[in-house]
Amino acid sequence: MLKLPSDPRSVARIESFLDKMVNKYKINPDLYGNILISLTEAVNNAIIHGNKQDASKHVQIQMHKSADCIAVRVSDEGRGFDYRSLPDPTQPENRCKCGGRGVFMMQQFSDGIRYCDNGRTVEMQFRLNCGNNR
Repeated sequence: MLKLPSDPRSVARIESFLDKMVNKYKINPDLYGNILISLTEAVNNAIIHGNKQDASKHVQIQMHKSADCIAVRVSDEGRGFDYRSLPDPTQPENRCKCGGRGVFMMQQFSDGIRYCDNGRTVEMQFRLNCGNNR
């Protein structure tokens, strides 16, 4: 587990955490980029939108490996959000807007995503069978 303060600069710690998990769980290097992008987006969202960069709040990252999957959970201490109400960034009216693509990217780079705790926790799954990875 990694616990980060709600400071955008703490995102820099994600890569070394992921490197340790890659070695510990013997994760295929082909998955590395997908996990790093998804995890970075999730942590950024948790810090900026969830915790509102409140220094008294933290973001927790947990990883769990099963036989065929790596699950990555990111939790914040915010109020949560309705992930079903996010605008579609691929729609013409949203294409030129700054921001609004993090959740979309997480969905594209992971093999499964779910929200818990009223949107305060996101869990992303990444299949270990490299033939199925994007």
